[in-house]
Amino acid sequence: MSVVGAARDTAFAAFAAEAEPRLRRALAGARPRDEVPDAVAEALTYAWEHWDEVKAMDNANGYLYRVALSRSRARKPLQLPSPAEVGLPDVEPDLVPALLALTDAQRSAVWLTKACGWTYREAAEALDISASAVGTHVERAMAALRARIGGSS
Repeated sequence: MSVVGAARDTAFAAFAAEAEPRLRRALAGARPRDEVPDAVAEALTYAWEHWDEVKAMDNANGYLYRVALSRSRARKPLQLPSPAEVGLPDVEPDLVPALLALTDAQRSAVWLTKACGWTYREAAEALDISASAVGTHVERAMAALRARIGGSS
């Protein structure tokens, strides 16, 4: 293997180690649980095949999120992971049903920004909408969640 090939492999491995858990968590809010590993694998395969373009992107995770959604069509109804599965302590029991009651756009926006910690800009790129639209979806989603399960945050 050439020095260039080894450097490419090392750079991609570092990228994949950082991107994989973020993609897995983001896709957990958009795909049925048993489809998430395949969707992540498809997105990372795409990244490997198009590494020169992907490594130059400002928001490669957002782009790969869209790749995973387009290549991994949901075949079953969405089932969000339990709070324990994503490492959340003591979560309101009505949260998952309340999230499932949101529109797809609201659920995606609130999941990516609140559960995954993505910025509005990152979520906007991933969802192919404007950052202000993400803000609107998050605001409406949070109001709906508060109305459904109570609370003031």
